[in-house]
Amino acid sequence: MANDDNYPVESDRRRFVKGVVGGAALSGVLTTGAVSVTSLTTPSGGGGGTMNYRGANRDLGPAPRSIPQIPIELDDDGNIMGLWPEPETREEGGVEFLVSEREFEVDGETVTYSTEWFQYCGLQTFQGIEPDADQDAYFRYDDAPPTNDYPWMENIIGGSQMNVDDFDQYEDWGNDIGDAGIGQPATGTWRSEDLPPEQTIPIFVMRSALIEELAEEDEWIAQTCPEGLIAFVGKCTHFCCVPNYKQLGESANFGAENKIYCQCHQSVYDPLNIVEEQFVSLPRPEDG
Repeated sequence: MANDDNYPVESDRRRFVKGVVGGAALSGVLTTGAVSVTSLTTPSGGGGGTMNYRGANRDLGPAPRSIPQIPIELDDDGNIMGLWPEPETREEGGVEFLVSEREFEVDGETVTYSTEWFQYCGLQTFQGIEPDADQDAYFRYDDAPPTNDYPWMENIIGGSQMNVDDFDQYEDWGNDIGDAGIGQPATGTWRSEDLPPEQTIPIFVMRSALIEELAEEDEWIAQTCPEGLIAFVGKCTHFCCVPNYKQLGESANFGAENKIYCQCHQSVYDPLNIVEEQFVSLPRPEDG
């Protein structure tokens, strides 16, 4: 029988979600057109609806789509930030709400980056995801960095800001998983300072010579990945687990030793293959 649902045979989870949560009915909703979907997912709280976004390609497993990329900016000291444009007021359905967007010109076309890319997996309820939240845009290291998997982080102070100079091993870094020289990784948090743990937004960051090479030909990468840095929200688009990179030897069983791997249901994402997709962003809850 053809593996037409893209589950890895080794996972023994093939064809699991086809009957879950009314999959056929949901599929019907998602194919009724952008107007209908938007009307179903845009409440008085603001935001939501279909949109194009860019992320790490989903190569394998039950995840429905790619993990959203976070465009990066560097301050004058080389500290790393996730782009968070100034919020502006938008009106939809007679209701005003805030959005945070920026337009990029890529290959003669306009690509709209919106912080609504991250309104999934419940993140739309997080305080830090609100356009005008007090949290800044700096990437920070985990309070307990994964030094067993990434020995270079053993001297990192948890909660400190990430800096491009921290990734000085990026051209040849490696551990016992996969190939060396793919990129130097780190895990951290974004827009989560001074918030409770359940409000923490996890992120994955990598600096890679391969990203630098891609930036020479790809205008999107050139504008969003300075100094070979690339970042993603650390939430699998399947069941919202936190995936990893070069942290589990079992990832090799699914061809993921050099890719982002979610151990819960074996979804695999390629951080070096950024694709454009469309998804239904969930609306933020109403204030009050």
